[in-house]
Formats: sequence, C-alpha cells, structure tokens
Amino acid sequence: MKMSHDHGHGHGHEHGHGHEHGHGNAAHIVDVGEQTFQHGVIEASRQRLVLVDFWAEWCPPCRALTPTLERLAVEYAGRFLLAKVEVDENMRLAGHYKLRGFPTVILFRHGEPLTHFAGNKPLHVVRELIDAHLDAGVR
Repeated sequence: MKMSHDHGHGHGHEHGHGHEHGHGNAAHIVDVGEQTFQHGVIEASRQRLVLVDFWAEWCPPCRALTPTLERLAVEYAGRFLLAKVEVDENMRLAGHYKLRGFPTVILFRHGEPLTHFAGNKPLHVVRELIDAHLDAGVR
C-alpha cells in the first residue's frame, strides 16, 4: 500500500502549509497517481465519497484551495476521502478527464465522477457541494 510513496517525494512536497509531517490526518488525505488511481479513487469511492484534487505546484489557485480541502477532510473525519493528484506527474489522468484548468476537483462515488468544479472556491461553497453529495449517497 505504501510503495507508491517513493516517487521522488524530494521535490519540496511540504507545500509550506505548516504541517510538519505532511498530511496530519493521512487516513482522510492521500496522494494518488496513475498507478494508484484505480485503487485509491475508483475502488475507494465504492465505500465513500472521494474528492479528487487535480493540482500543480506552479498554480497559485491550487495552493490556495489545498488548505480548504484538507481542513474539510479533517473536519468531516473520514466521511469523504481527499485524493490529491499532482498533474505534472500524472498528465494522462488529467487528459483522461479532459481537464482544461487547475485546480479541478472531481467528486467520485461508486466508481463514477458525479460532479466537478474548477478553480479556487471558498470553504462554504465546497462544504455545500460535499454535503449535497454526502446526503445523496445515503438514500
């Protein structure tokens, strides 16, 4: 399960968000790539809602959105999974979903993309979107 984590994580992967050790709540936040997407997103979304954050280091709105998503992931304590895809390393995934701009967040449930949004969004907007789809998954 851990073998995906040695793909050159030396390139400043701290993102400077003040987390001393990467993602404080790793259970709710994962990094996925082409090799791990099927398991980390598609399979995982059969159990719970998965938010996939397609982001890039060179993209200021991506860096602005990341703390919002991570904060919600911690707040919701596992009711959804945040899966982060670094687009420069995973261009084929970004191409597969025909992404035009970043960040793009796609919500997956039962292996299928439900909805998506692009660009940095305020916390309450993202929360409303998550709530709408969390509730939909319950019925």
